[in-house]
Amino acid sequence: MPSEELVRGVLYLSLTVVGVPGNASVILAFLLLLYQENRLLPADAIVLHLACVNLLVVVVRCLLETLASFSLANVFGDLGCKSVIFVYRTSRSLSIWITFLLSAYQCLSITPPGSRWASVRTLLARYLGFVFLFLWVLNTCMTSAAILFSFGTKNESSPITHGINIQFCYVNFPSKLSKEANGIAQVVRDVVPMALMTLASLILLVFLYKHSHQVKGLRSSSSGGGGGAEQRAAKVVVALVSLYVVLYGVDNGLWVYTLTVSETMPSSLISDLRIFFSSLYAALSPVVIIASNRKVNGRLKCIVQEKPAHEKDTSLTNM
Repeated sequence: MPSEELVRGVLYLSLTVVGVPGNASVILAFLLLLYQENRLLPADAIVLHLACVNLLVVVVRCLLETLASFSLANVFGDLGCKSVIFVYRTSRSLSIWITFLLSAYQCLSITPPGSRWASVRTLLARYLGFVFLFLWVLNTCMTSAAILFSFGTKNESSPITHGINIQFCYVNFPSKLSKEANGIAQVVRDVVPMALMTLASLILLVFLYKHSHQVKGLRSSSSGGGGGAEQRAAKVVVALVSLYVVLYGVDNGLWVYTLTVSETMPSSLISDLRIFFSSLYAALSPVVIIASNRKVNGRLKCIVQEKPAHEKDTSLTNM
């Protein structure tokens, strides 16, 4: 195996090992919470949806890339490439928009009761299912180019001049204009929620700053513990958004560089780096959620503690 493919395989394997069990654990914790309480708060539903989309990113892209890199399985024919690139790009952009939705909802959650923004939060919570549906339709429509222009093999008789090399697949656009138009549309699709969630995070940071000063002033009073849940949730959202801005910032920077190259690059290095950094968010975000979300952390601890107890009861019964 060439050293380049070995490095690719190891990197994607590391993302798979972290991302699949991490996102699956978050999903399991919220499903257990739903079973116990018969409902999910809107913020919990958003985080659950984010974990589902991130799991899809890691499985469809990282796991399949790992299997192909180690020659264990290869689904990257023409149909496979169209399917993988379409599902990956759709779930990737959904991950971005749902992260923005989470930051926006948390920003609305700290508004005073009875205000206009509190009413917006109530409407958002009521129609959250329709918001999810709208985001799925929007991002699915914007990823249709992956179905039209993706191929699994390179046709040597007709060289690819306006394409993108993605190691096992090629995305071949019919003209330079179509390549640039598709690229600009993807950048705008990413930059808009990126700018909005950055603004929401700045508002949350101001809230955390003011809250910390209020707590210092009321530390001697028994009433100084209010707002702890909102503060913890705000910190989680700021951490997720910061992680997103760094990783997807690198991803979009590399994507813009790809658009400026006049010919199809013979190496897939730039595309591999883009996919790695964008998938890194999907793999690391559940780690942040598990470490900071008490509901997720508590449910996972219950699962871990109940298993030894069940085994102990079974052994006592068999004695």
